[in-house]
Amino acid sequence: MSDNGDAGTGAADRRALEVRAFLGTLQDELCREFAAADGTRTFALDRWQRDGGGETLGGDGITAVLEDGALFERGGVALSDVRGTKLPPAATARNPQLAGRPFRAMGVSVVMHPRNPQVPTSHMNVRYFSAGDVWWFGGGFDLTPYLPFEEDAASWHRAAAAACAPFHAAMYQRFRQTCDEYFYLRHRGEARGVGGLFFDDLNADTPELGLPWERCFEFMRTVGRQYLAAYGAIVRLRRDLAYGERERRYQLYRRGRYAEFNLLLDRGTLFGLQSGGRTDAILMSMPPCVHWAYKSPDAELDARLLPLLTTRRGQDWLGTN
Repeated sequence: MSDNGDAGTGAADRRALEVRAFLGTLQDELCREFAAADGTRTFALDRWQRDGGGETLGGDGITAVLEDGALFERGGVALSDVRGTKLPPAATARNPQLAGRPFRAMGVSVVMHPRNPQVPTSHMNVRYFSAGDVWWFGGGFDLTPYLPFEEDAASWHRAAAAACAPFHAAMYQRFRQTCDEYFYLRHRGEARGVGGLFFDDLNADTPELGLPWERCFEFMRTVGRQYLAAYGAIVRLRRDLAYGERERRYQLYRRGRYAEFNLLLDRGTLFGLQSGGRTDAILMSMPPCVHWAYKSPDAELDARLLPLLTTRRGQDWLGTN
């Protein structure tokens, strides 16, 4: 993951400023659109800044949270820009040659938990890392339904494929597969949802997909735009569908799987906690209400949902109407 002969520190700083400006714009747009969709709540903005020292993480950001809305029971859109003198283990597990390097990491992370079980939970993040002369982009989006509609999964994957198409013919299939592999609860034998895109370590040296910095940055921007459009369309389609106590109980039970993944497996959560990040902001992605039960409360609803997360995991959704 080299810098491909870039001009050096000045160019690296200029690039970081470009990314930071885009992330701020993206956060503003997401908060505006989701607050308008909810119609009863706005996002509370928690601006924060930390001074680093030694191996202590420094940086700044804005954590935006909407809670107890009519549409969204909780929504979080977090912007962070952090620096440290030593990359934490979660960031160097796949790149041990970078251990001990100073770093800068910035990104926007989004999780939306609707109140209506007919509307799926969605997650998106885009991020940028630099460590000396090394840089890479990461991110993606995925969808977690509770009462599934196959047409929603199909439209979601069409948006994912459309985000990738201008950049490389093989990109969608690779990042779709990576998403299926990453958002998987091995201890349950279940996917977290119906997938989407997930990419990490994307830069000029990525095997077969290597893109220059400018194209990688454009891909990041495209992922953010496609997420908002794709999820907004699903929300509008499902938000007014009726539900009762049965569906709500099942949603709370299935949210337990979401919490398990975040606490046990999510690299972003581990990175934030290992690097001394703000715990409340890191855990804002957790569902606001969850119910764990020894057995599923509804075998009939299981029969609708579980095949999508087990035997049909990784299916080709692009051929589905």
